[in-house]
Amino acid sequence: MTSFEEAETEETVTCLHMTFYHPCQKDKMMFRCLNFCKREQVRADEMAKFGRDSNVCHYNLTDTRVSRIQFSLQFYRKLNSSEFCFEIKNMSKKTKLLVDQTELGYLNKTDLPWKCIICFGDYQILAEVQEGESVDYFETYLHLTEVPILQERCLPSLQPIPENGISSSLFPSQGKSPMETDENES
Repeated sequence: MTSFEEAETEETVTCLHMTFYHPCQKDKMMFRCLNFCKREQVRADEMAKFGRDSNVCHYNLTDTRVSRIQFSLQFYRKLNSSEFCFEIKNMSKKTKLLVDQTELGYLNKTDLPWKCIICFGDYQILAEVQEGESVDYFETYLHLTEVPILQERCLPSLQPIPENGISSSLFPSQGKSPMETDENES
């Protein structure tokens, strides 16, 4: 057999891509301690921690409004499955963590969707999981963006338009204020 035939099978590695945004990044440089555009290995049995305390968190955010440990990510394999996942846990007593539409209070945790937006304070992080097979470690690959991940969209008023086609919102109410009535009154 040749050395090529004897070589170990190359396994793919699960990679968590995270794109960071904060509106004051240019002025305050809160992401200056993060290694962008470089894959980093994290052992599978370690928890990836994000926060202000560089002694505890590998992913350090230099902002006094960020908790010592803001959130953690745990890599795991689902029971009776070969599927690998991440679990995100809010470690901040003061700030709620929003994972897509799910709000996490202190010590609440949930599975990280394959693609989601994580928000706390003015921070926005797009997280995308690239599947792999390695059981020993996973990788993180951090990116920085100057464009908000969540774009506020101005939606038109959802008030119904009356049949005559004239919306009452087009004309300011002239001195009228809402009246409170009891449903039992006639």
